[in-house]
Amino acid sequence: MKTLFKGIAGDFSHWNAKMLCRAGVIAALYVVLTWSLGSLAYGPLQIRPAEALCILPLFFPETVPALYIGCILANLFSGYGVYDIFLGSLATLLAAFLTYLTGKLIKNNVLRVAIGGIFPVLLNAFIIPAVWILAGTPDVVYWYEFGVMILNEALWIYVLGIPLYYAILRLRNKGVSVFMPHAYQTAGQKNSTKNQIDPDISSNE
Repeated sequence: MKTLFKGIAGDFSHWNAKMLCRAGVIAALYVVLTWSLGSLAYGPLQIRPAEALCILPLFFPETVPALYIGCILANLFSGYGVYDIFLGSLATLLAAFLTYLTGKLIKNNVLRVAIGGIFPVLLNAFIIPAVWILAGTPDVVYWYEFGVMILNEALWIYVLGIPLYYAILRLRNKGVSVFMPHAYQTAGQKNSTKNQIDPDISSNE
């Protein structure tokens, strides 16, 4: 447990230029993919393929704040006011962090995607219908919208997110620099860097 906490602290306190750039690109992608769909990206039947990016915390810790900021900016034009800007974005932040933790704890790729994807699906399903109700949207039945949101979010997280996950996995296995993890290491890891394989790119399928 102590090692886990040290790893989390290291991930979020030792940022470099690559991580900053990657975070900026992810936040921008989320915003552009959402804004480009206009009103279709908001509301009970929202079409938001940008949610597939929520699988990325399995690889990159910097995508946790990046997705949060991207969601805040995207929700500025949602039509549901401060409820969506703050509560909707909070769902993304919590889900991204829990997905990140899944990546720290589980190394089997199938389990990582299956379990890591649950958090954005469930948290959005619980929180977003409440946002619509608080914003005064007429004819919203919470548990009906919960079920619709489960299906909607699972579509983006799993149908688009799984191919994205394995595409990045292949690029990491090939050593493509932009997709490799950041350079932070604890003192005990420094002697094993030369032939070290990133645990995120284990061969467990």
